[in-house]
Amino acid sequence: MIEQYVLDLQEVDPTQIAVVGGKGAHLGGLSRIEGVRVPAGFCVTTDAFRRIMAEAPGIDDRLDQLSRLNPDDREAIHGLSAEIRRTIEGIAIPGNLAAAITHALARSGEQAGYAVRSSATAEDLPTASFAGQQDTYLNVIGPAAILQHVSRCWASLFTERAVTYRQRNGIDHRTVQMAVVVQQMVFPDAAGILFTADPVTGNRKVSTVDAGFGLGEALVSGLVNPDVFKVRDDGILAKQLAAKHLAIHALPAGGTQEVAIDPRRQEQPALTDAQVVRLVRLGRRIEAHFGRPQDIEWCRVDEDFQIVQSRPITTLFPIPETGDAENHLYVSVGHQQMMTDPMKPLGISMWQLTAMAPMHEAGGRLFVDAIRALASPAGRAGFLEMVGRSDPLTRDALETVLERGDFVPSLPDAGPGRPPTSGASTPIETDPAIVTELIARSEASIAALRRDIATLTGPALFDFLLEAFQEQKRILGEPLNSQAIMAGMEATWWLNDQLQEWLGEKNAADTLTLSAPDNVTSEMGLALLDVADVIRPHPEVVAFLRGVADESFLDELPKVAGGTEARDAIEAYLDQYGMRCAGEIDITRPRWSERPSTLVPLILDNVRNFEPGAAQRRFAQGRQEAQRMEQDVLSRLRVLPDGERKADETKRMIDRVRTFIGYREYPKYGIVSRYFVYKQALLAEAERLVRANVLPDKEDIFYLTFQELHDVVRANQVDDRLVQRRREAFRSYHGLTVPRVLTSDGEALTGAYRRDDVPAGALIGLPVSAGTVEGRARVILDMAEADLEAGDILVTAYTDPSWSPLFVAIAGLVTEVGGLMTHGAVIAREYGLPAVVSVQQATRLIRDGQRIRVHGTDGYVEILS
Repeated sequence: MIEQYVLDLQEVDPTQIAVVGGKGAHLGGLSRIEGVRVPAGFCVTTDAFRRIMAEAPGIDDRLDQLSRLNPDDREAIHGLSAEIRRTIEGIAIPGNLAAAITHALARSGEQAGYAVRSSATAEDLPTASFAGQQDTYLNVIGPAAILQHVSRCWASLFTERAVTYRQRNGIDHRTVQMAVVVQQMVFPDAAGILFTADPVTGNRKVSTVDAGFGLGEALVSGLVNPDVFKVRDDGILAKQLAAKHLAIHALPAGGTQEVAIDPRRQEQPALTDAQVVRLVRLGRRIEAHFGRPQDIEWCRVDEDFQIVQSRPITTLFPIPETGDAENHLYVSVGHQQMMTDPMKPLGISMWQLTAMAPMHEAGGRLFVDAIRALASPAGRAGFLEMVGRSDPLTRDALETVLERGDFVPSLPDAGPGRPPTSGASTPIETDPAIVTELIARSEASIAALRRDIATLTGPALFDFLLEAFQEQKRILGEPLNSQAIMAGMEATWWLNDQLQEWLGEKNAADTLTLSAPDNVTSEMGLALLDVADVIRPHPEVVAFLRGVADESFLDELPKVAGGTEARDAIEAYLDQYGMRCAGEIDITRPRWSERPSTLVPLILDNVRNFEPGAAQRRFAQGRQEAQRMEQDVLSRLRVLPDGERKADETKRMIDRVRTFIGYREYPKYGIVSRYFVYKQALLAEAERLVRANVLPDKEDIFYLTFQELHDVVRANQVDDRLVQRRREAFRSYHGLTVPRVLTSDGEALTGAYRRDDVPAGALIGLPVSAGTVEGRARVILDMAEADLEAGDILVTAYTDPSWSPLFVAIAGLVTEVGGLMTHGAVIAREYGLPAVVSVQQATRLIRDGQRIRVHGTDGYVEILS
C-alpha cells in the first residue's frame, strides 16, 4: 500500500502528472537533470486524494452545484467552495494512508522542517499554469502537523480562486485531482524567480531574475520589491536594485516570520552578477530539458543553488516554427483581416493553402514574414508606407525593431516593395464595365465549383479541392482584379492627401465614397433592412422571433400569421449572404446559413429602430451627400491658382474612386462563398466518417489540418489523442493576446501612437470615417447579443464584413483592430458613420452604457460619463 499512496521524487518523471500532479511531475523531472539540485522529498499521490474524496459526504452533489455556477458569481462560489474545503479537511486520514506518509517521512531522515505543497493534475501545464491557485505551507514540523497540512492541500483544490480559474479555462472540476509534495525545507540566504524568457516582452533570448533575501515567499506574496536582472548571452543587460526592508525566515518551532533587514544590507544585491549569470545558465539547462521557457523558483544557500519549482511560462505568445536559425519578423494577418481570435487547425491550413502569400501559424493565428520586404531601403519605404496607411500601430512596431539596427539584415536584392502611391500610376481605365466583368467571372467560377464538387467523395474530393484552391488563387491573382482594388484604394489616398493640401479638407474621400455602387458588404446591411420591412407588419412574427431559442425556428415560422412571408424573406437573404459569419476567414466558424438565429437580434433591432423603406432612403441620402461634396470641392478648387487643372484631376479621381471602391469588398465575398462550398463538402465527408465510426463527431475534423483530414479519409482511422490535444490547445489560445508584430526571438510588439494633439484622457486611434458623434457606448463582443437603439455607438474588438448589418442601426464605431482600408472602415464610410479604429483596449477602457464622443476626423475618443 505504501507504493500506492507515496512515491519518492526520484521515482517520478514528467509523464506522471496524473499520479503526482504538475508540480510533482516537474520536480521529478528536475531531479533527473545533471547539475540541478532539488530538495529531497516525496509525493502523496492522487490515489490518496481519490480515497479521501470517496469518503467525503455529499461531495458529488456539491460538485454538481459548483459546475453549474457562473464564474462571475463570486459570492456563490465563495460559499460553496468553503463548504467543500471544510468537508475535506474534516475527514480523518485513514490509518494505512497516514502510515504510508509517516513512513516516507522516516525514510527522509532527520529534518527540522518540511514544505508541504499542493500539486494538482491541472497545474504547471503548458497551456495553464495555475500559478498560485492552490496552497503551500512552509517549515511544517512533525508528522501530525504534516498530515494536517496534507489535508489542507487536498482541500485547497477548491479555493475560490482555483475554482474560478478552472471555470474560466473550461476545466471540469471532476477531472482534476490533487497530489501533495512533501519536501525538506531549504533555509536560503537568497531566493527568487528566474524566467528563462522575458515575461514582459516575450523575448526568448533574454532571461529575467528576481531576487531577494531569505525565503522566496517575500517576493511571491509582494511583501518586498526584488532586485531585477536581465541577462542575454551571459551578459547583464540591465540591473535594478531594490531596497529590501523585509525577509521571511523559518521559526525553530515551525512556520515562518517576517524579519527586518539591517539597513546597511537593504540595498545590497541579493546576488552578485556572477551568481546571476550562473543561475541563468542553470535555467537554460532546465529549459532545454522541458523544451519550452520556464518560470523557475530557486534558493541560494551559500554558493549552492537549489531549484524548488519549475513550470512553463504560459503567457508567452508562441513563435512560428521555421526550422532555421535566421531572423524573422512576423506581421499579424488577423489585424489586417479584422479577426484576431484563434482559428482551428482546419481553418488555418485552408487559409494557408488558399492565401496569396506564405503564412506562418502560431498560437492559432497567422502571420506573414516581413523580413525581406524590410531588408532594402526601397522595399522598406514602400512596405512601411503600405502598412502605415492600413495600421499605424503595426508600422510603429516595425520601426521600433528597425531602429535598433541589429535585427533586420541588409539585403540589396530584396523586393522593391510597393512604389509610392499615385492615382495616375494605376494602369486601368475608369470603366464600371471592368467591375461588372470581374464579378461575373467570379460568380461563374463559383457556380462551376458548386456543380463540379457535388458528386465527389473520398480521396477524389481532396484531389479536386487542391485544384479548386489553385483556381481560387488564379481568380484573385488576375492582374485586372488587383488593379481594380488598388485603383479604388489609391484614388482614396490621392483625394485625402490632395484635398487636404489644396483645401484643408480632412478625409474628404469619406464623404465622396458614400453609397458607392457594387459594394456587396454595404448592400448586405441594407438588405437586412428590407427583411425587417417584410416582418414589421406582422406582430405575431415579431413576438415569435423574440422567443427564438434554436435553429429550427425557420421551420416553425409558417405556423404564425405572416410567418411564411417572413421565412421566405429570411431564406432569400441567407441564399445571398448565408455564407458569411463573424471570423469568416476561419472555415470552421458557423455560417449564418448554419446558425440563422444569429441574425434574429439584428432583424428585431431593425424592426424597432427603422421605418419602412429605410434601406432605399439611406442609400439615396448617401449618394446625394457624395454629390454635394463633389460639387463643393470642385467649385472651391476652380478658384484656386491653376484651379481648372486641379478640379479636372480631382474629378477624374472622384470618378475613379466611385467606380472601384465598392469592388474592394467583393473579393472577400468571393472567398467566403467558395469557403462555404468547401466546408459543406468536407462536412459531408465528416458525416460519412461518423457513420463509419471513425469519428465520434463531425466537427472533430476542425481540429485536423487539411492534409491530416485527407489522410484520415484514405486510412479510415484517426488519432483521437491528437484531436483532444488540438482541442485543448485551441482553448488555451483564447487567453493569448496576439501581437501586431512578433520577432523570431519571441518579442511581441503592439506599437504605440506618438501624438500630443489630443485632449488629456482621450483614447487615441486611427481616424477612418470623418465626423463627430456623441452617444451611448454599446460594448458588444458577439453580434448575436446585439441590442441597439438609435444613436448608439458600437464599441467592439473588431468588425469583419459580417458585422455590417449592425452598422445601419448605429451612429458611430470604435474598434480595437482595424485600418483605413479594412472592411469595417470601408462600410463605416459607406454609411457615413464617424469611426475610430485601432483603439487599444477599447472594450476594457470603455464601459457599456457610458456616454462617449467619437472624433472620426481626428482619430480619438472621449469618455464623457
